[in-house]
Parts: sequence; structure tokens; C-alpha cells
Amino acid sequence: MPELPEVEIVRRTLTKLVQKKQIEDVEVGWPKMIKEPDDVDMFRFFLSGQTIQHIGRKGKFLIFELDDYALVSHLRMEGKYSLSEESPTKHTHVRFFLHDNSELHYNDVRKFGTMHLFPKGTECDVAPLAKLGPEPMDPSFNPSYLREKFMKTTRNAKTVLLDQSIVAGLGNIYVDEALFRAGIFPGTPAASLEEDVIIRVHRETIATLEAAIEAGGSSIRSYLNGNGEMGYFQQQLYVYGRKGQRCKMCEGEIERTVVAGRGTHYCSRCQPSV
Repeated sequence: MPELPEVEIVRRTLTKLVQKKQIEDVEVGWPKMIKEPDDVDMFRFFLSGQTIQHIGRKGKFLIFELDDYALVSHLRMEGKYSLSEESPTKHTHVRFFLHDNSELHYNDVRKFGTMHLFPKGTECDVAPLAKLGPEPMDPSFNPSYLREKFMKTTRNAKTVLLDQSIVAGLGNIYVDEALFRAGIFPGTPAASLEEDVIIRVHRETIATLEAAIEAGGSSIRSYLNGNGEMGYFQQQLYVYGRKGQRCKMCEGEIERTVVAGRGTHYCSRCQPSV
């Protein structure tokens, strides 16, 4: 699933491709993707004639800010947007017909992606955005905030960081990477972490995400940006997907276990368990 860096790269790419373009019509091939409104014809009606004024993001959600509405889109496992003048494929489930005769296609092999359309200005007051915690780069996500959340739970550090209601946008890849950089075993009880360690986790979480965005994201499995281009942060990964390989820091072996129900990669030397 694309995480915050990948979705941010898609946002930036789509901004260049479709911002200020007008939607003339919409074709929906898989109605189950449209969660709000529950009538696809109304979805099409509301979007017709709307101009894409801005493309924002909250966590892993894209937010297309239109004249009167906000379209909230989640890519889920394999969703992709592309600007195309070619015929759709069998995996193209939503087509936005633009005024310049181009088309914005939403493709999704697994059909897990979702779209919600709300009156502009209300999108953050209701689900799914209302359930999200602050973004990692938001000033409100600071060491004090993180310490408060860690101290009030019996869960481990990885589980807390994956909780979208606590911090929006983190997923399996970047939590593993941030905890490695902070020297913390992912299964460590969050409440056991000292204040200086929490400061380190906070710092390395932000540093990991910033480095990933700079590198264009991680092209794990099928991720591509809105131009069909790969990201390259996977070349900089310390632990994720590197089971059995040598640690880049200590030459130990990268191991894999399951934490929070997720495959978890770590170095037992750099991240000793308690």
C-alpha cells in the first residue's frame, strides 16, 4: 500500500498534470468504489463542470479540492492515477473527462480504492478524514504528543505508530525504517520508552519520510507515481524487505518477525529486544 511519501509524490505529480483543469464528465465502471454519495449518478452530476483548484493530502488520502466539492481518494493497495489520451484498460474503473480532451484515469487491479465526495470545507469533519491523527510533519505531532500517546497504551511501539488515529500516513515500510534508525526493536512496549528515546523516534520518523519523499518514494511491488515513474527510496532501505541480508550499519543479519500482525524487519544487533 502506498504510504505518505508515495501519496505525496502522486499529489505533486497530479498537481502538475491536472490542476486548474475542468471536469466535463465522469464514467464509473466499478460503483462500489464510490462511497459518498451512494448514488453514482449524483457523484457524476456533482463533479460535472467542476474545476480542480488544488490537490491536497491528509495521511494516505488525496484531496481534490474543486469549486464546490472535495473529492477524497484513497489508493489502497494498488490504485493509480494517470493522465491519458489513450483508451482505458480493463483495470480503469473511473474516468474523468477533462475540458482539454485529456482524461484522468483511476486504475486499480484489486478494486480496493475508495472515493468520497463532500461539500467543500466539510471533508475533514466526517469519516474518513475526521478519524485521522496529525501528520508526522505537522507541528502538533511533537515529542510531547508522542510521549503522551506512548504512555497511555499497553501496545508496542510499532503498533502505536501504525495507528492512523495517532499519526496519519505511516505504514509498514516507514515504521520499520524509522524504528531501525532510532535503534528501537518494533515490539518494544511503547510505555517503556524513555523521553530521550521518544525524541529520537520522533526525529527519525520525520527524517525517514523526508528522505523518502526526496527520493520519489519506494517502488515496492507496483507503486508508480502519476507519470508512471518509479521511486528510488527502496535502494536506501535499511531493513524493510531485506531479510537475510547484511545490516548496512553493523554487518549483522536482517531478521523478520511478525509485530502488530505485520511482517516486520529489524536488525537484532542495532535493535535489541528487551
